[in-house]
Amino acid sequence: MDKYKISRSKLNYNFKAEQLDFDTTEELSAIDEEIIGQNRAADSLDFGMRVDKNGYNIFMVGESGTGKSTYAENMTEEKAAEMEQPKDILYVFNFSEPEEPRVMRVPAGMGNDLKNDMDKIIEELQEEIPRAFEGEEYEKERKEILNEYQPKSNKLMQEFESSAKERGFLLQNTSQGLVPVPIDEDGEPISREDFQEMDEDKKEEIRNESQKIQNEISQVMREIRSIKEKAQDELSALEKKIGISIVQPIICHLKNQYEDCEEIADYLEEVQDDIVDNIDRFRNENDNNQQNPFLAMQQNDDGSFFVRYQINIFVNNSKTDGAPVIYEKNPTYYNLFGKIEGKSQFGTITTNFTMIRSGSLHRANGGFLIVHAKDLLTNPFCWDTLKRALINQEITVENIGEQYRSVPIITLKPEAVELDLKIIMIGSPYIYYLLYNYDDEFSELFKIKADFDTEMTRNKENIAKFADFISSVIKRDQLKEFSSGAVAAMIDFSSRLTGDREKLSTKFNEIIEILYESDVWADSYGEEVVSASSVKKAIDEKEMRSNLLEEKIQEQIDRDHLLLDVSGQEVGQINGLSVYQAGNYSFGRPARITARSYLGKEGVINIEREAKMSGRIHSKGVMILTGYLGGKYAQKTPLSLTASIAFEQSYGGVDGDSATCAEVVALLSSLSGMPIRQDIAITGSMNQKGVIQPIGGVNEKIEGFFKVCQAKGLTGEQGVIIPQRNLDNLMLEEEVIAAVENKEFNLYSIEEIDQALEIMLGEEAEKVHSAVQEKLKEYAEFDSEDIAEDDQEKNEDENE
Repeated sequence: MDKYKISRSKLNYNFKAEQLDFDTTEELSAIDEEIIGQNRAADSLDFGMRVDKNGYNIFMVGESGTGKSTYAENMTEEKAAEMEQPKDILYVFNFSEPEEPRVMRVPAGMGNDLKNDMDKIIEELQEEIPRAFEGEEYEKERKEILNEYQPKSNKLMQEFESSAKERGFLLQNTSQGLVPVPIDEDGEPISREDFQEMDEDKKEEIRNESQKIQNEISQVMREIRSIKEKAQDELSALEKKIGISIVQPIICHLKNQYEDCEEIADYLEEVQDDIVDNIDRFRNENDNNQQNPFLAMQQNDDGSFFVRYQINIFVNNSKTDGAPVIYEKNPTYYNLFGKIEGKSQFGTITTNFTMIRSGSLHRANGGFLIVHAKDLLTNPFCWDTLKRALINQEITVENIGEQYRSVPIITLKPEAVELDLKIIMIGSPYIYYLLYNYDDEFSELFKIKADFDTEMTRNKENIAKFADFISSVIKRDQLKEFSSGAVAAMIDFSSRLTGDREKLSTKFNEIIEILYESDVWADSYGEEVVSASSVKKAIDEKEMRSNLLEEKIQEQIDRDHLLLDVSGQEVGQINGLSVYQAGNYSFGRPARITARSYLGKEGVINIEREAKMSGRIHSKGVMILTGYLGGKYAQKTPLSLTASIAFEQSYGGVDGDSATCAEVVALLSSLSGMPIRQDIAITGSMNQKGVIQPIGGVNEKIEGFFKVCQAKGLTGEQGVIIPQRNLDNLMLEEEVIAAVENKEFNLYSIEEIDQALEIMLGEEAEKVHSAVQEKLKEYAEFDSEDIAEDDQEKNEDENE
């Protein structure tokens, strides 16, 4: 058996401080913007940023803590600094369609200037226009127009009244307008009584004449109205002329300032026309406010009529250097796509185009938007709205749920903003493949996949970068400097996280946690520079805070509540090894596996599966075991066997195939009658040909059995069998390595199941197989006799 033992030299994985070319991290340089061990992801991200085509958005895939977010920010900011500064995005009043505000794009910084200039000229016009209409010149021209048309209407009315009087009628003003009233010879209106005393012919004559005059009144009123309209037109033309004389110079001066921006020039032209068309608003605003204070208060709350001349700076890029980089950490619908706000006043909600607010997608326009996939997908409406915006290359601001209202309400419909940006979405592999497989549009919108690994090769170059990373964190967070020994301990810890001595972990969040905690322990020890002992103390304490379940299980073993033997021999009973997961902490413990065999035809029964406590991988392992038995022992005769395999005192379910070797040894022991050593535990997967395959959690499993043996007393004979292909994964605690070196504990590695039989049963594998074959042959003979008896009874029954 000694030939299968793992030597002390193969267990040594510790990185030596002497291999580092520095004494403390103070000598190292920072690498804040560099990503370590992620060349594939870095190349993918760089390529995705260089492709300026629709659909080439980037999805950064990887587990949490691998530095995706930090690297995305650093890379996008570096790229954005080389790009062109995007324009300001403004919303202005649509003079032709007030409910559909217009979008204007102006050079960065010009939005603020235009807003201030517009506020100034409106304020100036509110003073200048009323003053112009209070001047003598306007009053003179106004009187001339009135003097031209007023006599005409007066003369027309006087002539008509004279004509009516000659015909025996007087015109009177009533609530229904002018009406003809018959008069007597003295010119006095005829009373109702006098009218009733007249004969019918006279009455009829008066009625007919009254109707004629009434018709003539309508004609005369139309002529008078026509005269007034002409007068009003001339007055309006006069007001317009005066308005233009005031507004045009001011607007022209403003247009000269923005002559390089055609879009602003066109807008100012519309503003000028609208002011002239609404000149009365400028003349009468103050009067209206004085006459109706309630109306003035309502208008002030609502922004009044003059809101239409304001500028809504929707996206302000005046302070943006290069292209914008927006990292949206709370991607709700409104945070991403903007919203239309409203004001509550007098029991109603009012809004206008100045209350349109931008979202992250608008502010990132022309640059980059970084967002986490999980946060985006868990917010209602966000994913579908984002896809629609990317497909249409435009985004419309609308409040959430507007499209789902059963009764539409009147609201603003702002013009859509053209979209030109690159989205960098960060998420786990699970989310990526979920979207890729179940969302047809995802692969068209996110063509670049940047895959972040959780580990990197433990070579000289990456070790140097790892040390520089530690130095960067120390300088950034103002920690104590680390000694070379402390850095070496961090390198070992990083390898331990990966479960591979040839790798380093890229889960930098877990690395940083130990750096922080080591700094605290170093401070409590009074160290000026963090030592290796402080790092190890931080690691041990972190485990201690999470290992309550491990201690509870050990207590159950110590009190013999969990039945487990670490000495002696038993038939059909073996110590397998399991790994328990308690949040972010995992540990190993042995588990008793038993096998019983007897005559029958059911084959191998997996008790865990029958009890619905077996995972799919474990069930597969038991089927592989059956395949091995058939291939090994049933080439000439069928298996006449019933065997049951169980994990004793297992109440939480079993999964994984690392117990396959243990189950085979236990079953062959039961069949051969040869006892199994209880002081040795075994772990390993196996294929149908008996070849041993590597498994996970090998360190935790070895340490778990060692702690049980240590608690019950080390004998020097105890040990663990592991697959040969797991040697590179061995990164055991110093205590275990020391026990192996002192021959208090043993480790074995195997490549075939026969080697496990030789160690566990203490016999040559061929002898074990022969004993099993004899037992199976015996079962087959009994089975044949039973078949013969059944055939004889059947024949006798047929003869009778």
